Amino acid sequence: MWWAMDFDSLVDSYEKTIYNLVYRLLGDREEAADVTQETFVAAYRSWGSFREESAVYTWLYRIAVNLCKNRFRDRDRRREHEWLSLDDPGPHLSGGSDTYMDEKPTPEALIERKELKEMIEQAISQLPLDYRIVAVLRDLQGLSYADIAVAAEVSVDVVKTRLARARGMLRKRLGAYLEG
Repeated sequence: MWWAMDFDSLVDSYEKTIYNLVYRLLGDREEAADVTQETFVAAYRSWGSFREESAVYTWLYRIAVNLCKNRFRDRDRRREHEWLSLDDPGPHLSGGSDTYMDEKPTPEALIERKELKEMIEQAISQLPLDYRIVAVLRDLQGLSYADIAVAAEVSVDVVKTRLARARGMLRKRLGAYLEG
């Protein structure tokens, strides 16, 4: 099975990237790990039929994004049948590694950076799913508009429109903090 070895290297190459994408979309580490695994299981099952019409990473992103959309649909269905609790504050994003500075920051700078990161993650998590997908794929994962269009199964024009709207929503939510 020549493709099994190729598939193992594919997993090694893209597992962290797919996990980061899924985590940023779902906001839950355990669920992100599950969906990442489901992504590679689905990819493995269809590996033999991969037609190479797009790059492998774009194909994996599409699988991951579709699995995330399914999770959101499942969550919405469950919420329709649940009572809301005032004691449950809802999901909270935290943690992760900071890699944007090479120098040793002061403790105050670390705290400010952590607060900003949490605010940005929270603002991203509050975007409507279609906008969150394009924002994460472009601004956090660095995909091109064409690759995002393939992964999200929309046109490049739709990607550009959603990205502009997502960025506008983020500016509005974070404006007061960023100006201060």
